Amino acid sequence: MLGFFTPANSQPDTMAAIDLGSNSFHMIVADVSDGDIHIVDRLRDSVRLAAGLDAQRNLSAASQERALACLQRFGQRLKGMPLGSVRAVGTNTLRSAHNASEFLQQAEAALGHPIDIIAGREEARLIYLGVAHGSAFTSEDQPLVIDIGGGSTEFIIGQGFNTMRRESLYMGCVTFTHKHFPSGEINAKNLRRAEIAARLELQPIVAEYCERGWQRVLGASGSIKSIGKIMRGEGWCTEGITLEGMRRLQQALLEAGHVDNIQLEGLSDERRPILVGGFSVLMGAFEELDIQHLHVAESALREGLLYDLLGRIRHEDIRAHTIKRMQARYHIDTSQAQQVSGTAVLLFQQVTDSWQLDNAEHQWLLDWAAQLHEVGLLVAHNQYHKHGEYLLTHCDLAGFSKQEQSFLACMVRNHRRKLALECIEAQPEDARQLLLRLTLLLRLAVLLHRSRHADISNIQFQAHDQHLMLTFPPDWLAQQPLTQADLENERTYLESAGISLDFA
Repeated sequence: MLGFFTPANSQPDTMAAIDLGSNSFHMIVADVSDGDIHIVDRLRDSVRLAAGLDAQRNLSAASQERALACLQRFGQRLKGMPLGSVRAVGTNTLRSAHNASEFLQQAEAALGHPIDIIAGREEARLIYLGVAHGSAFTSEDQPLVIDIGGGSTEFIIGQGFNTMRRESLYMGCVTFTHKHFPSGEINAKNLRRAEIAARLELQPIVAEYCERGWQRVLGASGSIKSIGKIMRGEGWCTEGITLEGMRRLQQALLEAGHVDNIQLEGLSDERRPILVGGFSVLMGAFEELDIQHLHVAESALREGLLYDLLGRIRHEDIRAHTIKRMQARYHIDTSQAQQVSGTAVLLFQQVTDSWQLDNAEHQWLLDWAAQLHEVGLLVAHNQYHKHGEYLLTHCDLAGFSKQEQSFLACMVRNHRRKLALECIEAQPEDARQLLLRLTLLLRLAVLLHRSRHADISNIQFQAHDQHLMLTFPPDWLAQQPLTQADLENERTYLESAGISLDFA
């Protein structure tokens, strides 16, 4: 199963969101009524995926077994739910694991639904969306949101329901525990070293964040929720987490001397082994950002996924807004982009049966690639398709998964000149044919609009496996000698990839 979101044919009565985190896998199921989301079920399993990464950044067999067993249980709960009603995402560990693609094939089969890998800043956007809805922000609210996960920590400044600044830093409760407290021993030296390491990670963003400013601080997810419970359980703070409470917790950890000896009210046995790593990250944030008090938010990434999914189903897709922002930022000729997009979609619709392109998401990907195919021109005209690939690979594209972003980058790279087949072959095996076919449609649409004013409304297109056929109105090609020359060149380019192109 290809890891792309497939929109539901109609608004479902029930939706689900799944977070494949570095420490735990979470799933929430919600009923949808009059546009409102009501949580009806929550499942969680401590998979400790980050702990299963070996020195070569590969997931161990044991960690994969734990993860797949969890996803099979989740899949049983989701049985009968249609494609498009479930959104599952992988975060930091799956972003960095070298064998993530092999694992994902098994994971999607176990779950029964596609799984997206999302970039750190996209994770931050979704976290903020969940916190904002759960905290009922007004348009004037400007909070700082901190979310400590197993392998990364997100820092977001927002206003109302929109993000102003968002970053994902490579520090989390699991990774910091393993790196700074490998034997479980806690002493003044290694605890301070971990706190300073967190501050060093934060330093590149501190000036920018403090300049933007915030009105209050909210924290989300397991580590912060656990520390909040300890604050209340020990009587150190009646609401949220204070700097004074953090100093008391710091002293308690030093007195324990080892993770196994930590005994605090409100601390679960499951959270105990990684508490010190999460504490170090949060203490570093308190010190570096001069935080005195933090409120604990009940919702985060999973709730954000649900609201984002609801927006897609209602055709309020953040990805469409991202494409428009990219066009404005890189001064793309939107008139030309729209012409190319229209022709690409016209060709797409003529081969939906023969090429099995019946998924609306496929058409959206083709449209978005067409809208951005000239994004590299702002860098330089020479090799601009390669510049476009680089930009789309490395830019922050809100709403897009890593797979979707990789698809767009590869299509833009291949929309002209020689086909870079290595770009296509780098994709998961079950995605390569789709990517190639969408790329071919984009190439032909770009070629037909090279003059930027051609009328192609009566052109017919047929495709069977690796054979393409374009049929033009009588005398059309004779009146378009440049297009005919381009088609002859295109035939040569495609022949090298084992694809035949005929036109008449």
